[in-house]
Amino acid sequence: MAARSDEVTGGERKLTMAEQADRHELYEASVQNVGEECSFITRTFKTLRGRKPKSWREDFCGTASAACEWVRRNDDNTAIGVDLDPEVLEWGRNNRVSRLNPEQQARLKLIEANVLDVETDKVDCVGAFNFSYWIFQTRPQMIEYFSRVREALVDDGVFFLDAFGGYEAYEEMTEKTKYPDFTYVWDQHRYSPVTGEMDCFIHFKFPDGSKLKRAFRYTWRLWSLPEIKELLLEAGFKNPTVYWEGTDEDGEGDGVFTPDERGEADAGWIAYIVAEK
Repeated sequence: MAARSDEVTGGERKLTMAEQADRHELYEASVQNVGEECSFITRTFKTLRGRKPKSWREDFCGTASAACEWVRRNDDNTAIGVDLDPEVLEWGRNNRVSRLNPEQQARLKLIEANVLDVETDKVDCVGAFNFSYWIFQTRPQMIEYFSRVREALVDDGVFFLDAFGGYEAYEEMTEKTKYPDFTYVWDQHRYSPVTGEMDCFIHFKFPDGSKLKRAFRYTWRLWSLPEIKELLLEAGFKNPTVYWEGTDEDGEGDGVFTPDERGEADAGWIAYIVAEK
Protein backbone atom coordinates (compact mmCIF):
# COMPACT_ATOMS: atom_id res chain seq x y z
CA MET A 1 0.00 0.00 0.00
CA ALA A 2 1.46 3.35 -1.00
CA ALA A 3 2.12 5.93 1.68
CA ARG A 4 -0.24 8.86 1.81
CA SER A 5 0.34 12.36 3.11
CA ASP A 6 -1.92 13.70 5.87
CA GLU A 7 -1.61 17.26 7.15
CA VAL A 8 -2.09 16.25 10.75
CA THR A 9 1.33 17.23 12.03
CA GLY A 10 2.37 19.34 9.07
CA GLY A 11 4.11 16.41 7.41
CA GLU A 12 3.60 12.87 6.24
CA ARG A 13 1.64 10.76 8.70
CA LYS A 14 3.09 7.40 9.56
CA LEU A 15 0.85 4.59 8.36
CA THR A 16 -0.56 2.21 10.93
CA MET A 17 0.27 -1.47 10.77
CA ALA A 18 -3.29 -2.16 9.62
CA GLU A 19 -2.93 0.30 6.74
CA GLN A 20 0.29 -1.36 5.64
CA ALA A 21 -1.01 -4.91 5.99
CA ASP A 22 -1.97 -7.18 3.10
CA ARG A 23 -5.10 -9.15 3.99
CA HIS A 24 -4.20 -12.06 1.76
CA GLU A 25 -0.78 -12.49 3.36
CA LEU A 26 -2.38 -12.37 6.80
CA TYR A 27 -4.99 -14.95 5.79
CA GLU A 28 -2.41 -17.40 4.54
CA ALA A 29 -0.28 -16.93 7.65
CA SER A 30 -3.17 -17.60 10.03
CA VAL A 31 -5.59 -19.91 8.20
CA GLN A 32 -3.88 -21.94 5.50
CA ASN A 33 -1.28 -24.68 5.60
CA VAL A 34 -0.96 -25.60 1.94
CA GLY A 35 1.94 -27.95 2.57
CA GLU A 36 -0.14 -30.10 4.91
CA GLU A 37 -3.11 -30.02 2.52
CA CYS A 38 -1.04 -31.25 -0.41
CA SER A 39 0.61 -33.92 1.73
CA PHE A 40 -2.74 -35.19 2.97
CA ILE A 41 -4.12 -35.38 -0.58
CA THR A 42 -1.06 -37.22 -1.90
CA ARG A 43 -0.83 -39.66 1.01
CA THR A 44 -4.54 -40.45 1.15
CA PHE A 45 -4.95 -40.84 -2.61
CA LYS A 46 -2.01 -43.23 -2.78
CA THR A 47 -3.47 -45.31 0.07
CA LEU A 48 -6.85 -45.52 -1.68
CA ARG A 49 -5.68 -45.93 -5.29
CA GLY A 50 -2.21 -47.41 -5.09
CA ARG A 51 -0.65 -44.61 -7.13
CA LYS A 52 0.35 -41.01 -6.63
CA PRO A 53 -2.06 -38.34 -7.88
CA LYS A 54 -0.70 -36.04 -10.57
CA SER A 55 -3.53 -33.67 -11.49
CA TRP A 56 -5.47 -31.57 -9.02
CA ARG A 57 -8.21 -28.95 -9.29
CA GLU A 58 -8.47 -26.46 -6.43
CA ASP A 59 -12.02 -25.10 -6.28
CA PHE A 60 -12.58 -21.73 -4.59
CA CYS A 61 -8.82 -21.39 -4.98
CA GLY A 62 -8.48 -17.76 -3.86
CA THR A 63 -4.81 -16.82 -4.15
CA ALA A 64 -4.04 -20.30 -5.55
CA SER A 65 -1.27 -20.89 -3.03
CA ALA A 66 -2.19 -24.56 -2.70
CA ALA A 67 -2.21 -25.01 -6.48
CA CYS A 68 1.24 -23.40 -6.63
CA GLU A 69 2.50 -25.73 -3.91
CA TRP A 70 1.11 -28.69 -5.86
CA VAL A 71 3.08 -27.96 -9.05
CA ARG A 72 6.23 -27.24 -7.03
CA ARG A 73 6.13 -30.65 -5.41
CA ASN A 74 6.63 -32.82 -8.47
CA ASP A 75 7.74 -32.17 -12.03
CA ASP A 76 4.79 -34.25 -13.28
CA ASN A 77 2.11 -32.49 -11.24
CA THR A 78 -0.47 -30.22 -12.88
CA ALA A 79 -3.01 -27.97 -11.18
CA ILE A 80 -6.11 -25.97 -12.04
CA GLY A 81 -7.40 -23.20 -9.79
CA VAL A 82 -11.01 -22.02 -10.06
CA ASP A 83 -12.44 -18.91 -8.39
CA LEU A 84 -15.11 -16.30 -9.12
CA ASP A 85 -13.21 -13.32 -7.68
CA PRO A 86 -10.98 -11.57 -10.26
CA GLU A 87 -9.24 -9.47 -7.60
CA VAL A 88 -8.02 -12.41 -5.57
CA LEU A 89 -6.96 -14.31 -8.69
CA GLU A 90 -4.94 -11.33 -9.88
CA TRP A 91 -3.30 -11.09 -6.46
CA GLY A 92 -2.42 -14.75 -6.71
CA ARG A 93 -0.89 -14.31 -10.17
CA ASN A 94 1.21 -11.35 -9.02
CA ASN A 95 2.27 -12.70 -5.64
CA ARG A 96 2.24 -16.50 -5.87
CA VAL A 97 2.28 -17.72 -9.47
CA SER A 98 5.01 -15.21 -10.28
CA ARG A 99 7.32 -17.01 -7.83
CA LEU A 100 7.14 -20.21 -9.85
CA ASN A 101 9.65 -20.85 -12.60
CA PRO A 102 8.37 -20.81 -16.20
CA GLU A 103 8.12 -24.61 -16.39
CA GLN A 104 6.05 -24.74 -13.21
CA GLN A 105 3.82 -21.90 -14.38
CA ALA A 106 3.10 -23.85 -17.55
CA ARG A 107 1.63 -26.67 -15.44
CA LEU A 108 -0.76 -24.34 -13.58
CA LYS A 109 -3.97 -22.86 -14.99
CA LEU A 110 -6.15 -20.31 -13.18
CA ILE A 111 -9.75 -19.91 -14.30
CA GLU A 112 -12.17 -17.16 -13.32
CA ALA A 113 -15.46 -19.04 -13.24
CA ASN A 114 -18.31 -20.39 -11.17
CA VAL A 115 -17.55 -23.92 -9.96
CA LEU A 116 -21.10 -24.88 -10.97
CA ASP A 117 -20.41 -23.98 -14.60
CA VAL A 118 -16.70 -24.47 -15.19
CA GLU A 119 -15.49 -27.05 -17.70
CA THR A 120 -12.00 -28.43 -17.14
CA ASP A 121 -9.90 -31.43 -18.09
CA LYS A 122 -10.58 -34.45 -15.91
CA VAL A 123 -8.27 -34.62 -12.90
CA ASP A 124 -7.20 -37.16 -10.29
CA CYS A 125 -8.39 -35.00 -7.40
CA VAL A 126 -10.62 -32.04 -6.67
CA GLY A 127 -10.29 -30.13 -3.41
CA ALA A 128 -12.69 -27.68 -1.75
CA PHE A 129 -11.06 -26.45 1.44
CA ASN A 130 -11.55 -23.77 4.09
CA PHE A 131 -15.29 -24.61 4.11
CA SER A 132 -15.71 -22.59 0.92
CA TYR A 133 -18.35 -24.91 -0.55
CA TRP A 134 -20.67 -24.05 2.36
CA ILE A 135 -21.69 -21.06 0.26
CA PHE A 136 -24.23 -23.52 -1.19
CA GLN A 137 -27.04 -23.46 1.35
CA THR A 138 -29.63 -25.86 -0.07
CA ARG A 139 -29.53 -29.57 -0.76
CA PRO A 140 -30.21 -29.16 -4.52
CA GLN A 141 -27.37 -26.64 -4.84
CA MET A 142 -24.92 -28.82 -2.95
CA ILE A 143 -25.87 -31.95 -4.89
CA GLU A 144 -25.43 -30.00 -8.13
CA TYR A 145 -21.94 -28.91 -7.06
CA PHE A 146 -20.93 -32.40 -5.91
CA SER A 147 -22.26 -33.88 -9.17
CA ARG A 148 -20.24 -31.39 -11.20
CA VAL A 149 -17.12 -32.31 -9.25
CA ARG A 150 -17.73 -36.00 -9.88
CA GLU A 151 -17.96 -35.33 -13.62
CA ALA A 152 -14.59 -33.54 -13.47
CA LEU A 153 -12.78 -36.54 -11.96
CA VAL A 154 -11.07 -39.40 -13.77
CA ASP A 155 -12.58 -42.86 -13.28
CA ASP A 156 -10.67 -43.50 -10.04
CA GLY A 157 -10.68 -39.87 -8.92
CA VAL A 158 -11.09 -38.68 -5.34
CA PHE A 159 -12.82 -35.60 -3.89
CA PHE A 160 -11.34 -33.87 -0.81
CA LEU A 161 -13.26 -31.48 1.43
CA ASP A 162 -13.04 -30.12 4.95
CA ALA A 163 -15.61 -29.17 7.58
CA PHE A 164 -15.77 -27.72 11.06
CA GLY A 165 -18.19 -28.18 13.92
CA GLY A 166 -18.61 -28.83 17.62
CA TYR A 167 -21.02 -27.22 20.03
CA GLU A 168 -19.15 -23.90 19.90
CA ALA A 169 -19.79 -23.72 16.15
CA TYR A 170 -23.41 -22.80 16.89
CA GLU A 171 -22.49 -19.90 19.16
CA GLU A 172 -22.28 -16.23 18.23
CA MET A 173 -18.77 -15.65 19.54
CA THR A 174 -15.24 -14.49 18.73
CA GLU A 175 -11.98 -16.39 19.09
CA LYS A 176 -8.56 -14.74 19.11
CA THR A 177 -5.25 -16.33 18.13
CA LYS A 178 -2.01 -14.42 18.68
CA TYR A 179 0.82 -14.47 16.16
CA PRO A 180 4.16 -12.65 16.44
CA ASP A 181 3.07 -9.61 14.39
CA PHE A 182 -0.73 -9.66 14.63
CA THR A 183 -3.77 -11.21 16.28
CA TYR A 184 -6.22 -13.23 14.20
CA VAL A 185 -9.86 -12.85 15.21
CA TRP A 186 -12.48 -15.37 14.07
CA ASP A 187 -15.93 -13.82 14.48
CA GLN A 188 -19.00 -16.06 14.34
CA HIS A 189 -21.19 -13.02 14.08
CA ARG A 190 -24.65 -14.47 13.44
CA TYR A 191 -26.22 -17.90 13.39
CA SER A 192 -29.82 -18.82 12.54
CA PRO A 193 -30.91 -22.17 14.02
CA VAL A 194 -33.95 -22.29 11.72
CA THR A 195 -32.04 -21.95 8.43
CA GLY A 196 -28.55 -23.00 9.51
CA GLU A 197 -27.20 -19.81 7.93
CA MET A 198 -24.28 -18.07 9.58
CA ASP A 199 -22.30 -14.88 8.96
CA CYS A 200 -18.61 -15.03 9.86
CA PHE A 201 -15.85 -12.43 9.68
CA ILE A 202 -12.09 -12.44 9.99
CA HIS A 203 -10.51 -9.41 11.67
CA PHE A 204 -6.87 -8.64 12.36
CA LYS A 205 -5.42 -6.60 15.24
CA PHE A 206 -1.88 -5.24 15.46
CA PRO A 207 0.60 -4.31 18.22
CA ASP A 208 0.23 -0.58 17.47
CA GLY A 209 -3.47 -0.79 18.33
CA SER A 210 -4.71 -0.55 14.75
CA LYS A 211 -7.28 -3.00 13.36
CA LEU A 212 -8.23 -4.45 10.01
CA LYS A 213 -11.91 -5.11 10.59
CA ARG A 214 -13.95 -7.48 8.44
CA ALA A 215 -11.00 -8.28 6.21
CA PHE A 216 -13.01 -11.31 5.07
CA ARG A 217 -16.71 -12.08 5.24
CA TYR A 218 -18.51 -15.40 4.75
CA THR A 219 -22.18 -16.28 4.60
CA TRP A 220 -22.52 -20.03 4.88
CA ARG A 221 -24.82 -22.81 5.95
CA LEU A 222 -23.39 -24.75 8.86
CA TRP A 223 -23.60 -28.25 7.40
CA SER A 224 -23.17 -31.33 9.59
CA LEU A 225 -20.95 -34.27 8.69
CA PRO A 226 -23.87 -36.72 8.26
CA GLU A 227 -25.55 -34.27 5.87
CA ILE A 228 -22.39 -33.86 3.79
CA LYS A 229 -21.86 -37.63 3.59
CA GLU A 230 -25.47 -38.19 2.53
CA LEU A 231 -25.26 -35.49 -0.14
CA LEU A 232 -22.06 -36.99 -1.54
CA LEU A 233 -23.78 -40.37 -1.83
CA GLU A 234 -26.78 -38.78 -3.55
CA ALA A 235 -24.40 -37.15 -6.03
CA GLY A 236 -22.99 -40.58 -6.91
CA PHE A 237 -19.83 -40.72 -4.81
CA LYS A 238 -18.77 -43.86 -2.96
CA ASN A 239 -17.39 -44.38 0.52
CA PRO A 240 -17.51 -40.82 1.89
CA THR A 241 -15.15 -41.07 4.84
CA VAL A 242 -14.44 -38.63 7.66
CA TYR A 243 -10.80 -38.20 8.64
CA TRP A 244 -10.62 -37.03 12.25
CA GLU A 245 -7.68 -35.20 13.79
CA GLY A 246 -5.72 -36.88 16.56
CA THR A 247 -4.51 -35.14 19.71
CA ASP A 248 -1.13 -34.64 21.34
CA GLU A 249 -0.21 -35.19 24.97
CA ASP A 250 -1.77 -31.82 25.88
CA GLY A 251 -5.06 -32.70 24.23
CA GLU A 252 -4.49 -30.33 21.32
CA GLY A 253 -4.85 -31.26 17.65
CA ASP A 254 -1.71 -32.94 16.32
CA GLY A 255 -2.36 -32.42 12.59
CA VAL A 256 -2.66 -36.16 11.93
CA PHE A 257 -5.98 -37.12 10.31
CA THR A 258 -7.18 -40.72 10.14
CA PRO A 259 -10.50 -42.39 9.22
CA ASP A 260 -12.98 -42.29 12.10
CA GLU A 261 -16.58 -43.50 12.12
CA ARG A 262 -17.51 -41.80 15.41
CA GLY A 263 -15.46 -38.69 16.15
CA GLU A 264 -15.59 -36.92 19.52
CA ALA A 265 -18.00 -34.41 21.03
CA ASP A 266 -15.41 -31.64 21.10
CA ALA A 267 -16.24 -27.97 21.55
CA GLY A 268 -14.63 -27.27 18.20
CA TRP A 269 -13.17 -29.58 15.57
CA ILE A 270 -11.96 -29.57 11.98
CA ALA A 271 -12.12 -32.70 9.83
CA TYR A 272 -11.51 -33.83 6.28
CA ILE A 273 -14.08 -35.68 4.17
CA VAL A 274 -12.81 -37.92 1.38
CA ALA A 275 -15.17 -39.33 -1.28
CA GLU A 276 -14.33 -41.73 -4.11
CA LYS A 277 -15.77 -41.69 -7.63
